[in-house]
Amino acid sequence: MIIWITGAKGFIGQHLARHFAAHGNIVLGLGHGLWPDAATEAGLAAWLNGEIAGSNLTSLRATHGAPDLVVHLAGGSSVGAAIANPREDFARTVTTTAELLEWLRLESPPTRLVAVSSAAVHGVGHSGHIAESASTQPLSPYGYHKLMMEQLCRSYASCYGLNCLVLRLFSVYGPGLRKQLLWDLCRRLQDAPHSIELSGTGDELRDWTHVSDVLRAIEATAKLPSPEVPTFNVGSGHATSVREVAQTVIDGFAAGGQRSKLQFNDKVRAGDPFSLVADPSRLQALGFEWSISPQQGIVEYVRWFQGQAGTGRSS
Repeated sequence: MIIWITGAKGFIGQHLARHFAAHGNIVLGLGHGLWPDAATEAGLAAWLNGEIAGSNLTSLRATHGAPDLVVHLAGGSSVGAAIANPREDFARTVTTTAELLEWLRLESPPTRLVAVSSAAVHGVGHSGHIAESASTQPLSPYGYHKLMMEQLCRSYASCYGLNCLVLRLFSVYGPGLRKQLLWDLCRRLQDAPHSIELSGTGDELRDWTHVSDVLRAIEATAKLPSPEVPTFNVGSGHATSVREVAQTVIDGFAAGGQRSKLQFNDKVRAGDPFSLVADPSRLQALGFEWSISPQQGIVEYVRWFQGQAGTGRSS
């Protein structure tokens, strides 16, 4: 199978490229950044450094033919960055999706498209498990733009018969992630501070999903895109508080000496809903099961970080 991954140089993209390549697929990537070692680092048969635009997509097709599957990972990846620069986030998430869909409409209508979205489309007003059919009330430009991306997919599927599918990821983490809470905590704990202060109350709830389970979820749904645009939550349904997660990271570092005290400043960050926890029943109906618990995965992440720090690669 010929698989294209947009945003293949990102955290999930590199993991996914290696996963698909290891299973005998021809995997091509498109995104930003020079990547001379793309073949050895991610198993890519080709890497195109550039915008998601018709000319670049046509050039990528010239290397190995039209794709059977496109996994669209390109787009904004940070609530904070989207709040700071909403126009750039719009271009990265919404404009790129429009360009990709238009190229597929004109050049490769049979191609299946898996569009990777975010639980941030649900935003505020939710408690407990959030089903795919729950209301969408984004709290940030990031969430609004992901919702626009989803709506573009539904528009092209409805009007032109494109085969699309939407996956809403919850809190994805794992080895190789160099941003967000786990990374920031590990960076700070490197210096063995007496105390660590985080924003919020610590009671905020998230559905932490290991990247290896995300890869398996993408693979499990890769043959399901259709003009009906099925939508799946990619989250286990297991609610873990920010306090629990942070304490697990601190405990992982404590094995090497000093234990830092954890405290919260009760200041809610812009764009952060209190609770984002998946109803996983739709994905489970496919026979899907999660393989790595947050406790296991976070300890693994700390060990990965410490290994990177030991080689001088943590910055």
